[in-house]
Amino acid sequence: MLQNLSNRFYHWARGWLVLVLLALDLFFAGFVMPLIGGLMQGGQGGIQPLDLMLFATPDEMFAMIEKYGEFGRPFYRNVELTVDIVYPIIYLFAFGLLISWLFQRGFSPNSPMMKLNVMPLGAWFFDLLENLNIVTMLSMYPSKPVALAWLLFLFSTVKWLFAAASVLLILVGLAMAIKNGFKRQ
Repeated sequence: MLQNLSNRFYHWARGWLVLVLLALDLFFAGFVMPLIGGLMQGGQGGIQPLDLMLFATPDEMFAMIEKYGEFGRPFYRNVELTVDIVYPIIYLFAFGLLISWLFQRGFSPNSPMMKLNVMPLGAWFFDLLENLNIVTMLSMYPSKPVALAWLLFLFSTVKWLFAAASVLLILVGLAMAIKNGFKRQ
């Protein structure tokens, strides 16, 4: 199944589509998500989404959930069920196709590196698990399920590891594509 998805990414890796998806990714990362973060603040400082609280303990997570208040908790839950479902799909394809496009120009078709273009799939999968966990924790408030908080810690950490690995692959692909003059290999 991963090989099939890898092949599809290479098939779909057209320059114009990569640019459109990167523009969408930048729109979400640079405008939509900061706007939502600002709305979550509700005139208060020190409020941030759980999915951006790296290495937070369960106590820190529950304190943040309490800080969201009566407006913030349902608002954040709705964001997780809408916008934060769409955004991971966008970055999955933006990063997956960008890696594919760069790798087509940076590595020979039989290179073992070619199989790594599906790395963003890990970030997407763990992001969805993270979102489901956040929705559950917000829905269970004022209950404080410590096991779910530790799962959120795990899902967030693994998501960010996959995201970092994807960015590293983009940089490697870019360096190799530059080295080869952006010519298909």
